[in-house]
Amino acid sequence: MHFRIRGLSPAPFLPYYGLPDDELATLGIIRQAVDSQPGYPDRIELRDAAIGDTVLLLNHVCQDANTPYRASHAIFIREGATQPYDALDQVPESLRIRLLSLRAYDADGMMLDADVVEGTAMETVIGRLFADPDVSYIHVHNARRGCYAARIDRA
Repeated sequence: MHFRIRGLSPAPFLPYYGLPDDELATLGIIRQAVDSQPGYPDRIELRDAAIGDTVLLLNHVCQDANTPYRASHAIFIREGATQPYDALDQVPESLRIRLLSLRAYDADGMMLDADVVEGTAMETVIGRLFADPDVSYIHVHNARRGCYAARIDRA
């Protein structure tokens, strides 16, 4: 089963890059200096930010369907990230190294199935979830903290 993993579009986050911390705070956003790696997974480039980078910690609506599964959670955006990850049949390292929750949704945003998997074995779960023809897309979340990580579509 072929799949496509994509990071978030940078467009909604560009206005926040470089804003003073007090302005970010009024928006509920916190700037953090990256002091360890891995530890700050950017949701645009789908890679862990490097030590010395800055990231923005903010709330993101990751599931905007008008269903009981509508969801938002905290995410990191590397300040300055502009090129979203987009690859076929490839899992980025930032997902490989984590315990993940894969959540399968139909076209209307209703969750049909879910599983927890080590990132090193996620292709097997992707294949199993997409074997159901009613599954339209999969959301990846970090299993331990629950943060949204990426979207997977059929390719």
